Amino acid sequence: MKVLYIVFTIILLSGCSTVPDQFGKLDLKKWRSDRGGCNGVRATLVPAFKAEIQNLKGKTANTIGDLLGRPDINQIEDRNQKFYIYFLEKGAHCNTPSGKSTSRSVAIRMSAIGLATEITFQNGLP
Repeated sequence: MKVLYIVFTIILLSGCSTVPDQFGKLDLKKWRSDRGGCNGVRATLVPAFKAEIQNLKGKTANTIGDLLGRPDINQIEDRNQKFYIYFLEKGAHCNTPSGKSTSRSVAIRMSAIGLATEITFQNGLP
């Protein structure tokens, strides 16, 4: 009975993991705190983000969401692909969330099976 209790406790605790505050050089806590890039923090984190691009590729959509936080825009494409878009700087989207913004952003393309396959930088939406 004691062994069963220990095994159950280990299984229970292993499922309760917290989201890290750091991903390589990228400070995830700062990234997640700057929703929409409206406070200018994400713009300062771009070099660290670029350094981790290869480590983000292949991650699941859930993992990307856990690490970077909820995307500013979740854009659905054909063939069950989608983009997670994170704005890097303040723009029209900060004052009018439904308005079109041309601010710098990063787009993470998710494949039909939910893996990050491509990460691009652009002004506005891809």
